[in-house]
Amino acid sequence: MRHCVLSACLCFLLLAAPAAADEPRQATVRIPASDRLEQLFADLKQETNEAAARRIAERIREEWLRSGGETADLLIEWARAAVSEEKYHVALDLLDEVTVLYPDFVEGWSSRALVHLMMDDYDRAMADLSRALAIEPRHFGALSGLAGILRAVGREEEALAVYRRMLEIYPMQRSAQRAVMRIVEERTDERL
Repeated sequence: MRHCVLSACLCFLLLAAPAAADEPRQATVRIPASDRLEQLFADLKQETNEAAARRIAERIREEWLRSGGETADLLIEWARAAVSEEKYHVALDLLDEVTVLYPDFVEGWSSRALVHLMMDDYDRAMADLSRALAIEPRHFGALSGLAGILRAVGREEEALAVYRRMLEIYPMQRSAQRAVMRIVEERTDERL
């Protein structure tokens, strides 16, 4: 199955790739992705407006998605389509290809973790989230998923630490703020 998927992807990319044109290339000045990400994370940490912070977070997600390449983009697109049809095993096959071909592509691991979560496979989801966080420790989506799993399995203290870490990176993330408040309130209620 994996070889068939890879072959289909390569054929599609070859057929869809534009022919080499004799047009002159325009010179563009590009800011390295790592510099853009650093600036976006600095902006996210300083932003006090929730809507503006959400826009910055979306730009960060776009940077993460852009870092895989065209083949990774295509495989992830197909995996998302499979998920929307609840064909989770197909999505996993596609995302397995992404993680094999692009082992440092954080969104491959994060996307695969999400599918494992949809299938209630917390162990595999945690393994993929751990890999995503090893690549990008500031991946607030992976931190959120990890904290959610920890809460679901009753490890509230660890979940609280992960949510707090997430808020250091993305202070205006309302769901993390609410989760921290709920955990702290529950702990307070238990002590009374």
